[in-house]
Amino acid sequence: MNGKALENVIIVLDEPQDLVNIAGAVRAMKNMGLRRLRLVRPAEFDAWRITGIAHRSEDLVDSAEIVETLEEAVRDCVLVLGATARARTAQRNYGRPRVWAEKIVGRAQEGEVAIVFGREDKGLSNAALDRCDGAIVIPTDPGYRSLNLAHACLLVAYEVFLAAEGAERPLPKGKRSAGLATRGETEEMIEALSRGLERIDFFKARSAEVVMRTFRTLLARAELDRQEAGLVRALGFEIVNYLDRAPED
Repeated sequence: MNGKALENVIIVLDEPQDLVNIAGAVRAMKNMGLRRLRLVRPAEFDAWRITGIAHRSEDLVDSAEIVETLEEAVRDCVLVLGATARARTAQRNYGRPRVWAEKIVGRAQEGEVAIVFGREDKGLSNAALDRCDGAIVIPTDPGYRSLNLAHACLLVAYEVFLAAEGAERPLPKGKRSAGLATRGETEEMIEALSRGLERIDFFKARSAEVVMRTFRTLLARAELDRQEAGLVRALGFEIVNYLDRAPED
């Protein structure tokens, strides 16, 4: 089994409302060899009750991290995927769990990978999915699409577990490989690019939010390394700096 890959996979529950569902997700993680859990503003968290439901999970529950924002939960990750069952107006990098699982295992050999699940009553918001590189869609009967949080977690974790067991060695990297960009570096890149485009009036006849969402999808598909993300970030900075230095007419 590719233990290193599983060690770098982080399950993120965004604002979970029911402690029983947290316990169910913990149990699914233990079953599938995942050990890292992050919770974003859980409605309740009682380690004693959770371990009472998910037996022999004290190690995982004790090491669980509780944070205030999704951005904080995924900032150090090189790949962030959000689970969703709802069709969205905006185009996303959609994929089935089995397809994403191969990529999760591959990326997890280079850095932390986050799999994000939304709250039980609303799922992930568009703003939350904007922080993800892609969306995991679990196929279900069209007449009943909604999945229990713990069940969804188990299905995705199962595919990751299978992919890790049969994963081949990663392809060799060039000597100049800088490693994949983290979520924090990606957000800095997007912010710098947005500022640069704003300064040249690129959004004059366009919706800035829609344009930047398209850029997010495009750049996520490119799977940028740190050097590439830094180059795009520098592009945004230099546009602003050039206009600041340019003499006024």
